[in-house]
Amino acid sequence: MPWGAPAILTVPTWMPDEEIEGLLEVNREWISLERAKQRPRLRLDPRHISETDARRAVRELVAMLIDEEGPEIGVEVQRVQIRDQRSRWGSCSTRGTLSFNWRLVLAPFDVLDYVVVHELCHLREPNHSRRFWKLVESRRPAWRVQRDWLHEHGPELLAFRPGV
Repeated sequence: MPWGAPAILTVPTWMPDEEIEGLLEVNREWISLERAKQRPRLRLDPRHISETDARRAVRELVAMLIDEEGPEIGVEVQRVQIRDQRSRWGSCSTRGTLSFNWRLVLAPFDVLDYVVVHELCHLREPNHSRRFWKLVESRRPAWRVQRDWLHEHGPELLAFRPGV
């Protein structure tokens, strides 16, 4: 169910309209419950947020965190990209490029910090193995709090579109 948008039902082209209506009726309560969970809680006002300014700010914060944490983790970043991903907060390429979602600057700083450290750790451990999570935990012992914040508020943040 896309956050803040109409529900999308994908059905085979051969499915009769009556069967589609039946599917909708059977799932109407679930759709209502899911929609009720999507009440805006972050209080983001698109009229007061510029994507250009947000990209600039997140780039500065990410650079600061990389300068602090990269040497501690023992990694070097080749390049940083700030992107407009629809479903990711960050990613790490095998060539040492880290990419981050510009919307991270709208999250609490600890969440941004966790995502940057998470991606830096992927430069040493390019997977989500036990060793990877031990490395994350050695740098950010309370990482689960930030991950949980992203699980709870991330869909709203990913759906956000600035008006400026």
